[in-house]
Amino acid sequence: MAVLNDLRTLWNLVMHRTRGATHQERLDSFYSGQATGYDDFRRRMLHGRQEMIQSVPFPEGGVWVDLGAGTGENAEHLGENLARLGHMYQVDLSTSLLEQATKRVEHRGWTNVTPVCHDATTYVPPEGAADVVTFSYSLTMIPDWFRAVDQAYAMLKPGGTIGIVDFYVARKYPAVGRKQHAWSTRSFWPLWFASDNVFLSGDHVPYLQNKFETVQLEERRGKIPYLPLVRVPHYIFIGRKPAA
Repeated sequence: MAVLNDLRTLWNLVMHRTRGATHQERLDSFYSGQATGYDDFRRRMLHGRQEMIQSVPFPEGGVWVDLGAGTGENAEHLGENLARLGHMYQVDLSTSLLEQATKRVEHRGWTNVTPVCHDATTYVPPEGAADVVTFSYSLTMIPDWFRAVDQAYAMLKPGGTIGIVDFYVARKYPAVGRKQHAWSTRSFWPLWFASDNVFLSGDHVPYLQNKFETVQLEERRGKIPYLPLVRVPHYIFIGRKPAA
């Protein structure tokens, strides 16, 4: 069964042509055929999600907004501490992925978790502000990613935390102490991912560090299923909105 799910997912990744006039239509076109097998395949490809979430300080009774939440699996990574939250909002534009998130919420009996179909660049939780905002391999799939980051900054309470894990490539001349990627890395991976409307950028981390106080920054590489010798770069960023 796992192999069949992988084959279905790979077919959609490689062969299925993404269609649609809007970003939401393109997301649904891309994910509709792979939503049921999404978690198992992506779990072996999207590295650092659990570590990122477990590195974030979630306050008792706090509000967590997960932008680009997909199937809602990130809630699982918080474990028993999820019950300590006031509320979690799983925000995504893909209705097919949100269907899986809704099933997960119902199956788990989570009463403080709500899947929401909304644009990450304009979303504001009902409470008006959030204690934690996260992006888990979603920033690269948001065309106006800088607007999504600005919106996350705006909705965060002073002293609130942002957590991000995603694919990226370094700038040609990165800041001192940052990873430097070879020309082949900076050229190949953006081209490879762009076919699936995933756009890697060397500007993510500099932009994040310009807006937030850096708490943690890790730059790594991770495996891709069925390509054992290949490693794609990704980063983990934990930042804090200035308290004043």
